[in-house]
Amino acid sequence: MSIALQAWVSGRVQGVWFRQGTAEQATALGVHGWVRNLPDGRVEAWLEGEQQAVHALARWLEQGPPKAEVSGVEVQEQTPQGYAEFEVRR
Repeated sequence: MSIALQAWVSGRVQGVWFRQGTAEQATALGVHGWVRNLPDGRVEAWLEGEQQAVHALARWLEQGPPKAEVSGVEVQEQTPQGYAEFEVRR
């Protein structure tokens, strides 16, 4: 069963390879969607796929890549949109 989560990650999450790290984790887990930086310094991600894989990636967002300092993650359940891949948006 496919699910979707939208996440907003706060902390030192821009300029620390966060988007690329998220994309690499998503590809490894088979999760589709996107990730982008927001003007307010947060990172926003759309995660879509099998429930176990999406939740695994959502847990990874709580830590992020080695240089990130995550202070919080807000997650909302969404309706899957049918993304076929995972992309880094600019």
